[in-house]
Amino acid sequence: MSETELSVVCKNCGSEVSPYVTECPYCGARLRKRAPKLERRGDALEPRPRRSRPSLPRLLRAHATDSPRPFRPYATATAILGSAALLLLLKATGSLIGTYGGLIVPLEDEWWRLLTAPFAYVDVGYLFVVAVGLAIFATGLERRLGTPATAVLLLACGSLGMLVASGIANAQGGIHTIAGGNGMALGALAAWFAIRRGETHGAVDADYDAIGVIVCAAVLLALPIFESSADPFAGLVGAAVGGLAGLASSTLHHD
Repeated sequence: MSETELSVVCKNCGSEVSPYVTECPYCGARLRKRAPKLERRGDALEPRPRRSRPSLPRLLRAHATDSPRPFRPYATATAILGSAALLLLLKATGSLIGTYGGLIVPLEDEWWRLLTAPFAYVDVGYLFVVAVGLAIFATGLERRLGTPATAVLLLACGSLGMLVASGIANAQGGIHTIAGGNGMALGALAAWFAIRRGETHGAVDADYDAIGVIVCAAVLLALPIFESSADPFAGLVGAAVGGLAGLASSTLHHD
């Protein structure tokens, strides 16, 4: 029976009675378990609307719909895990870096090495430093730009850096081996910094640790000193590409 009806009919005796009673005053039959709650509206008393309780399945569906989708940095994870897999294969087989995508100068016709060289490593320490840089900055970059754009940007920073590095090495003569993602990590750092600076309107110190960013950049720039396969020009070009991409993204966002 509805709580908003003016009267209800007793199923036992057929008399019309008030909807605010629990027993029929004529025959004593039970009409409802408890009387409805009343609330004052002006000078009259009206029944309080009953609030339906959502069922458990409905609550679960609502929670699944309203809860934000968890962020998963697929591009960053692929760059790190793919490089780790190649390094593991290299160590397990005892092969040379050229077998697993390293860039050998003179390049000749193997232009595909420009795309694979940023993911090839001969040293675990080199990979560790780059992986930490990517985990810090590429993850924040991917959260802002999305996975496809971040994947393209990382690949562009790494491959364009390798292209310039191979050209300079080829001009110097001799045989050179260039590998690793220092350009990719520096590109992610520069792009993240440009976007973050735009978000804070230049107030860098007020929002994040600028000294920490500088230290990370210095470590990545110093990698060629300790690792022979890391090229300084690849790192600088990667940083330039990432910085320009970050500035363009920040400008388009504010416009």
